[in-house]
Amino acid sequence: MFGAVVVGIGTAGSVRIRDILAPLPNSPAEKLTVRGFTSRRSLDSQQGVSQISVEEAVSTEDIHVAFICTENVSHEDNIRTFLQAGKHVCVEYPMAMNYKAAVELWDLAQEKGVILHEEHIELLSEDYKQLKKEVEGKMLEEGTLHFTGGPLKPGFGPLAFSGIARLTWLVELFGELSVTAATIEEDSGINFCKMTAKLFTADNKPLTWIEERRPGLPRTKNINFHFGSCTLTQIPGAPRGAVGLFMQDLVHFSAKLVGQVSAEELKREKIRILHCLELADRIQKLCQR
Repeated sequence: MFGAVVVGIGTAGSVRIRDILAPLPNSPAEKLTVRGFTSRRSLDSQQGVSQISVEEAVSTEDIHVAFICTENVSHEDNIRTFLQAGKHVCVEYPMAMNYKAAVELWDLAQEKGVILHEEHIELLSEDYKQLKKEVEGKMLEEGTLHFTGGPLKPGFGPLAFSGIARLTWLVELFGELSVTAATIEEDSGINFCKMTAKLFTADNKPLTWIEERRPGLPRTKNINFHFGSCTLTQIPGAPRGAVGLFMQDLVHFSAKLVGQVSAEELKREKIRILHCLELADRIQKLCQR
């Protein structure tokens, strides 16, 4: 069994505790048991799980795994703390706010011989899976992915990193990308910000990624992908899957812990994650000019 601690007890942390306590039957997630949670606040037990200190979580021998569910800007420090203690880590995206730090964290995990797993539930959603099927085999000419949503809470970081889920969609759909330009528009008076990044595929086909946030905006992804044979302007609808997204991720992470994921797949994931973080880093730097 792998003893786990959940770091941060917001919505995601509570879901992690719930899923570890009631894992998918006959899955590797049954190998996890939750030993406690940590929080900056002093809290009562959560779902029957007691609060412990970070120091206790790091030093306790029967805690082998940390689930990092804090605000984005503190991911890097929390990951480093647990990796240095030789613990496996599952963290929500993005693992860090710059590419260099992410590479250092991967290197540290390799040095310690532990698993570092960055959650990407957006790749597990049924609508994404259906979109990937629609795109497969088609030759892209140009495309746009425009995300809208309400204002971000403090601690989520720049749009290039807080929105890296959408960038990950584009990389998974169209392969390795490069950044040619990026701008940001902001108006703090109305809590508005809009980032526009110009990207190119390996075949020099243009893609535009837009993240737009302001009060009252619906949380939606709008696409416009032109292919040689057709145009996609809507993400295909799909029924909700039988297994929740966080549970699917928990099973995948657990499969890594018990050695059920091939070295080739682990390498592919690492390359994709670091590529997206490198793109986000480049976009953020262009926006700061």
